[in-house]
Amino acid sequence: MRESRQLLESLGYPSTDMKDLPTSKKRFPDGAQYRVEIPSVEGPAALSETLKEMDHYGINIHRISQGSGIMLQTDEEIKEMCQLTADRGMELSLFVGPRGTWDISAQPLTTGGQSIALRHEGADQLVYAMEDLKRGAKLGLRGALVADEGLLLLTKEMKKARQLPEDFVVKGSVQMGSANPVSIKLMQDLGADTYNVPTALTLWKLAAIRQAIDIPIDLYVEVPDNLGGFLRYYEIPEIIRVLAPVYIKFGLRNHPDVYPSGKQWEQTNLALVKERVRRAAIGLQMIERYYPEAKTSNLGAKGLGIPKIPTTMASK
Repeated sequence: MRESRQLLESLGYPSTDMKDLPTSKKRFPDGAQYRVEIPSVEGPAALSETLKEMDHYGINIHRISQGSGIMLQTDEEIKEMCQLTADRGMELSLFVGPRGTWDISAQPLTTGGQSIALRHEGADQLVYAMEDLKRGAKLGLRGALVADEGLLLLTKEMKKARQLPEDFVVKGSVQMGSANPVSIKLMQDLGADTYNVPTALTLWKLAAIRQAIDIPIDLYVEVPDNLGGFLRYYEIPEIIRVLAPVYIKFGLRNHPDVYPSGKQWEQTNLALVKERVRRAAIGLQMIERYYPEAKTSNLGAKGLGIPKIPTTMASK
């Protein structure tokens, strides 16, 4: 194996998983080691409930993400979510659509074809996704989830062509599936500003990935059932030490799949976001107990994809 390991090292990659778990010296632009994300906040009502629960527990959430996406929200709903997060100095990240699972193809629904589930099929779907991004940005959005390598590259080109703002944060979805230092470095090179790694990677494997990339790592510490259902709360302090800069992401085990969401799921969504914030409060207490010196960001920190409300909208 020596020859293979030497080639990896000559290319600037770790040649083995980092069993010594080195402390990461990398940081967010403000010097912080970690930030907190709440996913699956499906629409303005769920977001308002999330903010209420944040105040109830006295905690900060830096990023709100949402899976039903830009396509399935009205302009007014996107504007409202942008305004609510902008007022708090929080990042808002909405998924791009349409994706393979919402198209007419059956392959993403098969056992062997699930790996293409959230990728964009054909040229037209790429165009639709680009239009989704431009629509969101025009309404003030400064963050989106992407799950297709081709679209990821196009986001970089769209920024060069001024079709997307330079400060638009492109988040690689957990469903992209890249799971090693080389493939995730490729995602960074293609245009990912932050990357959600697979949920079941050991700290050894994650530490090797951190050596290869500079962008923030996003990691579920409570994982939805359809991604494994793991609870990694006691690992949070080591996750921060080893993976900084890292987004600690609080999903929720044992809940229904609400995608694509809408009014038919609204009461369920309100209950789900309340519990996700409670889980985040539990996780933050773990940090206070076991790693109190860990540095987090204030809301409004540099690098967050905080919506920028167009002047014409803000004046209305």
